[in-house]
Amino acid sequence: MKTKLIIGSRGSDLALWQANFVKKEIERNNKNVSVEIKIIKTKGDKILDVALSKIGDKSLFTKELEVELLNKNIDIAVHSLKDLQTKIPVGLKLAAVSKRHSVEDVLIARKKGMTINTLAEGAIVGTGSLRRRSQLLHLRPDLKTAELRGNVPSRIEKFLSSNWDAIILARAGVERLKLQKYISSIISTDEMLPAVGQGALGIEINETNKLAEEIVQTIHDEKTYLAVLAERSFLRTLEGGCQVPIGAFAEVRSNGFYFDGLVGSLDGSLTFRSKFRGKKSDAEKIGIVIAKEMLKAGAKEILEDVYKTVRGE
Repeated sequence: MKTKLIIGSRGSDLALWQANFVKKEIERNNKNVSVEIKIIKTKGDKILDVALSKIGDKSLFTKELEVELLNKNIDIAVHSLKDLQTKIPVGLKLAAVSKRHSVEDVLIARKKGMTINTLAEGAIVGTGSLRRRSQLLHLRPDLKTAELRGNVPSRIEKFLSSNWDAIILARAGVERLKLQKYISSIISTDEMLPAVGQGALGIEINETNKLAEEIVQTIHDEKTYLAVLAERSFLRTLEGGCQVPIGAFAEVRSNGFYFDGLVGSLDGSLTFRSKFRGKKSDAEKIGIVIAKEMLKAGAKEILEDVYKTVRGE
């Protein structure tokens, strides 16, 4: 008789792709396990007419899933790791991280080959991310931004029926949903750092569920885990949620562990960026050290200004 595992997932196309991907990987690696998907609506799915930064909840896309985990109604929750808060609730744990997809953001514009640099002066770019807005305006202060919410297909539909010149989305989400025909150009991480954990899936469990922990370890990718460990410790030390202008990208390479982190002002005029090469055994420490250095250098004032603006003070 097969062991049954229940995955909790949001109901968007991308969330279901992620849950189905994890289901297939678990079943492929564990022939005696069958996986069922249970759809759970989160606060972030219900409030679609307010900017993410103004809702002010760090567990916007995760809380309801975590309640189900704590109540043992599901065995695992699959999250886009960029949505998972850096402080996991007591009783739960991040048990596995999938191999990372491409981390970059992409520009979706009116014609192929269009880049941030070739957009017309004063062009309007849709994005719901303060991180993208800050870096975009740092590169092109002349551009205008428009608020964009919703799941990936609805964002693309909104753009196509708008008078905007472009939108920016995560490459991983667009490619996972096979919507890459809309991509005009891939934005390099040199130009725009991704969100912490972007492109990776985090698998969360109730820490008492040892069977689930053992099963999900079969799809765990250690290199991705070390990279996101550094990124998440960076974000946690800065005390930033996923809706603030903070970007980071860490990577395990053959010749060392590389970290690139950024804190920016809302208008892009001020940016703190730091690159570091160290050892993968120091992954978590590297994120903490760089965050503390940035805070000392002046990033603290930037973040305080961001929070005041977002709260309308």
